[in-house]
Formats: sequence, C-alpha cells, structure tokens
Amino acid sequence: MSDRTVILFQGDSITDGARGRSDDPNHILGHSYAYIIGARLGYEQAEQQPLIINRGISGNRASDLYARWNEDAISLQPSLISMLIGVNDAWRTVNGETSGVTDRFERAYRHVLEETKEVLPQAKLVLCEPFILNTGAPASNWEAWSECLTAYQQIVRQLAEQYGAIFVPLQAAFNEACTRAEASYWLWDGVHPTAAGHELIARQWMDKVIGNETKI
Repeated sequence: MSDRTVILFQGDSITDGARGRSDDPNHILGHSYAYIIGARLGYEQAEQQPLIINRGISGNRASDLYARWNEDAISLQPSLISMLIGVNDAWRTVNGETSGVTDRFERAYRHVLEETKEVLPQAKLVLCEPFILNTGAPASNWEAWSECLTAYQQIVRQLAEQYGAIFVPLQAAFNEACTRAEASYWLWDGVHPTAAGHELIARQWMDKVIGNETKI
C-alpha cells in the first residue's frame, strides 16, 4: 500500500459543501471547510501530495454515516478520518420526527468508531464538535435545540477521549465570533456556515490537528 497520506472528511451538508460527484478536481472538495483545509495542506505538503477526500452527504445523521461506512470510509484506507455530524440528528429530534430517536446518535457514532478502530487501527481520528447559533431554525425553539446540542457536544467530547481521537471544539469559537459580528454572519440559518464560518472551522481544525501532529 502506498505511503501517501489520505485525509477523509465525513459528515453532513456542512462538510458536503455541494461537492462534485465526479473526478473534476476543481469541484471535488466542494466549498466547505474541507476545501479550505485541503487547499492549505495540499500547498504546504506538496512534495508528499496528500490525497484529500470529501464524503460528506447533505442530510446525514450519525446512523446514515454508519450505514455507508464501509464504502465511504473503510474501503478508502484513510490515514486520518475527520468527522463532523449531529445537527441532523438534533433537527429531527427537536421536531419530534421518528427518525431522530434520541439515543441513536451516540449508538451509531460509537459503532462507527469501534469498527474503524478494529479495521483501521492505524488511522488517526478527528471528532469535530457539532454547533448551532441562536438565529434561523434554532432560534424558533432555542431551548430545545440548545439542550439537544449540548448533550451531543458532551457525547462527542467523551467519545474522543475514549477512542483516542483529537477533539476539535467549535461551539465556543462560534460564540466568541458573535462578539465580532451577528450570528447569521457566521451561520446564516443558525446551522450552516457562511464562507466566514467555514474559515472559522478550518482554523480551529488546523490548530487542533496540525498543532497536535508533527506530520499527518
């Protein structure tokens, strides 16, 4: 197997970023934080030519991630897997949809991590904290949204500790960013980042991941 570094980004629409579904390198990473990170790492590590892959799919929950994990993660043999998931689980739970069973998030997330550790024991794991801001959809039922996301954030942090993953905190960074500009400037609907919001995620990711690794 090649020694080439393969970095996989997984998640929902926040990661998807309207990515291309072809081999066109101009669109394949979409316009999310994954593109920003891929651009920087691709430039800084050009001699090693790291392969950056985006497999985020809009609308996905943790259980959807697990359902496609073999095809969209294991088979790619990544050196590092970065995950950002949870807002769709919260959206459906807050709205009382049957597809948003409250305990499914942790169960599915744990299954993903356990399977990855078993099949790809050398792969490094990065778990990104799900986040919201008090504008758009979350603002219509802020108490319920906040309660649900806070629980998910605690789960992700605990899973990162348990499975030896790097945890990328994002909620506090978005809260702090709101002292500079209103919430919708960063998350236009309280959930999905603007260009500035994706830059914030990318900076946090680079700080925590590259800051913790001499080489990825």
